[in-house]
Amino acid sequence: MLAKLFISLLNVSPALKRAAWKWWYQRLAHRGMETGWSFMNYGFTPRNVELPLELLPQDEANRLFIQLYDYTASQMPIEGLKVLEVGSGRGGGASFVARYHNPSELIGLDYSESAIELSRRLHKDVPNLQFIKGDAESLPFEDHTFDAVINVESSHCYGNVDAFVKEVSRVLKPDGYFSWVDLRGKDMVDETESIFNLAALNLIHNETITKEVIQALDEIHERKMAMIADNVPKVLQSAFKDFAGVKDSQIYNAFQDGNAVYLAKAFQKVTL
Repeated sequence: MLAKLFISLLNVSPALKRAAWKWWYQRLAHRGMETGWSFMNYGFTPRNVELPLELLPQDEANRLFIQLYDYTASQMPIEGLKVLEVGSGRGGGASFVARYHNPSELIGLDYSESAIELSRRLHKDVPNLQFIKGDAESLPFEDHTFDAVINVESSHCYGNVDAFVKEVSRVLKPDGYFSWVDLRGKDMVDETESIFNLAALNLIHNETITKEVIQALDEIHERKMAMIADNVPKVLQSAFKDFAGVKDSQIYNAFQDGNAVYLAKAFQKVTL
């Protein structure tokens, strides 16, 4: 039942979607308090890469999740700039970007109070990183605040993605950058394309990365299954398996048969 609910959340009303996802992520964050798990994305395995991403030993276990963040962040300049991540979750991705891509400042924003509490605890030693609670559809910042915004596998939770994209455009400085990756049902692609079609946002990168995400899901399957078995009550394990995209879950099978796709886009704000 919960697994089916997870799938259906992609298409419910905005208010119900927002409330349901908030409940779900609060629950996940509470589980994270016990496990120290700091990533929530499906991962990314790049194709035809001669030089793999160099990681510190303490980051190597999270390589597949980190590679999705590195792919997203690499679509735009970040070094020395002020960056916002909307939907920072447990903070692992924000920590990676702050430490490896060297922005002057990175703010991770999330709707879940538990996720913010966990992120502050797990990543307190990263000097150019902070976490605040906030709503993606009403960002708590002045106009033209950030040089770059990233959003990784989060927007499918929002009640109003159109409002989110307009808020990103508002808080970006002129010539600022926005890099986004997320999953969508194939019947939602046209709607998603229209939402991003803002005059102020010039598309500079557009790619479907479903194959790279499936490869990462295959590689991380056993680890995810072990984590679910060790940390999730049996009554919730079916839902967690779908959420995690393990093999033969509804999400995984939707990627395989083309009923779901994983999209990547990057934009530069233009002066109108």
